[in-house]
Amino acid sequence: MAKIPRILRQHIDSAAYTDNVCLIATVLPNGFAQVTPRGSTMVFDDEHIALWERGRGSTTENLSDGSRVTIFFRKSSLRGEGVLPLAGIARFYGTASIHKSGPVYAEVWERLIQPEKERDPEKKGFAVLIRIERAEDLMGAPLTLE
Repeated sequence: MAKIPRILRQHIDSAAYTDNVCLIATVLPNGFAQVTPRGSTMVFDDEHIALWERGRGSTTENLSDGSRVTIFFRKSSLRGEGVLPLAGIARFYGTASIHKSGPVYAEVWERLIQPEKERDPEKKGFAVLIRIERAEDLMGAPLTLE
């Protein structure tokens, strides 16, 4: 299991739909990747990234316990700051677990940024906890940042 570098946490937690973005990729039944931005992405703990899934499309349909997920994070200013070498990009690979109730569900909702809560006022979505197995930079080198 890979650790999520502490220095990236605040950047992942604040990723939305601007220059600082997290793209979530899942595999469709036909083998193609489904890639979508998620403003609800957050670092849950040292080894997990979480998100609130409120969509109604193919990403939601393809997320289940055991789904393989790739998270593509980009914040170009992190290159200039010397945090991420190439283009300010990090990739995380992991396996999803779905939480439609319980403590993980409650904590992800509690930590969710307000604009995302406003997009799901009836709490019809669910929490997705992704256990990170690999974390790397754009060249595929393991992330060793702290």
